[in-house]
Amino acid sequence: MKRMILGSLALSVAACGLPANAPMARTTAATLHARGAAQPGSFVAEGYQGRTYKVYLPKSYRDGAPVPLVVMLHGCTQDPDTFATGTRMNQLADSQGFAVMYPAQPQTAHPNKCWNWFKPEDQARDSGEPALIAGMVQQVEHEYAIDPHAVYAAGLSAGAAMTVILGATYPDMFAGLGVCSGLEYQAATNEGNAWAVMNTGGPDPRTAGAHAYQTMGSNAHVMPVMVFHGTADTVVAPKNADQIVAQWAVTNDQISGQTTLESEQPETTSGQVSGGRRYTAKTYRDQAGTAVIEEVLVDQMPHAWSGGQSQGSSFMDPQGPDASTMLWNFFSSHRRH
Repeated sequence: MKRMILGSLALSVAACGLPANAPMARTTAATLHARGAAQPGSFVAEGYQGRTYKVYLPKSYRDGAPVPLVVMLHGCTQDPDTFATGTRMNQLADSQGFAVMYPAQPQTAHPNKCWNWFKPEDQARDSGEPALIAGMVQQVEHEYAIDPHAVYAAGLSAGAAMTVILGATYPDMFAGLGVCSGLEYQAATNEGNAWAVMNTGGPDPRTAGAHAYQTMGSNAHVMPVMVFHGTADTVVAPKNADQIVAQWAVTNDQISGQTTLESEQPETTSGQVSGGRRYTAKTYRDQAGTAVIEEVLVDQMPHAWSGGQSQGSSFMDPQGPDASTMLWNFFSSHRRH
């Protein structure tokens, strides 16, 4: 499984498209059907700079009434269809009234369709895959009624590592992150050491946290983050989950000018899925009492999306707590100001 995480094909800035601030025309509901764009309750592929992504609009969607948007980054060997099937995020979108966007990573960018989280050119703003994904998000915001203050990103494995990168490179776009079996910011900076960090963890989270803060620059804001990881994950070691939490605690404390998240002991609770796995949840709150970082460790879960539907998708664990619902509950309590 580990070989799926790595690859050697780099994306140039030209291949990734224009910077995410390129202007785009806003279409209206009257023109959507004619050009084959998404209709409420449909799952439609669209394009951006030669790449594709899929959009799902909830059945309650109406043009002119902005809805939140969740950006879902699939893991290696997956695609928008299998990731949507496994996470059941579209069904949740219908019940909760938010839109979902699934960027697709093609084999031309990586032989196993992994996001290139370990390459420096894919860890910076206006460069590589972060700029590509940000451009897709901006296009969706222009074409549909999306609340720009309620855009969130979540991913699995390589998609989770790229989600962390998006939080550092485009904090002005995202109001929260969901990281499932991922790694801290700049955990690896080349293909050679990516294997090592997957097995034993990345660099010092304090250093990684400071780098993420520097990357955010003038766009920095406290970034809410929810982390899921299985204790039996042999692809990305569970230590990485703790490092993600520590990295974002440092980053967020530097943004707020406090030391609350890094120094404070989290609130710890435990749960049990009926007929399934036990899990432990840790909540880190700021001085106002707001839950900024949450970590859910699922007992004996392998490398997978917790609570996912295994039929029709890989890397899903139906015995774990429902990560999709828990992520949405976390996201919906945070908006980007």
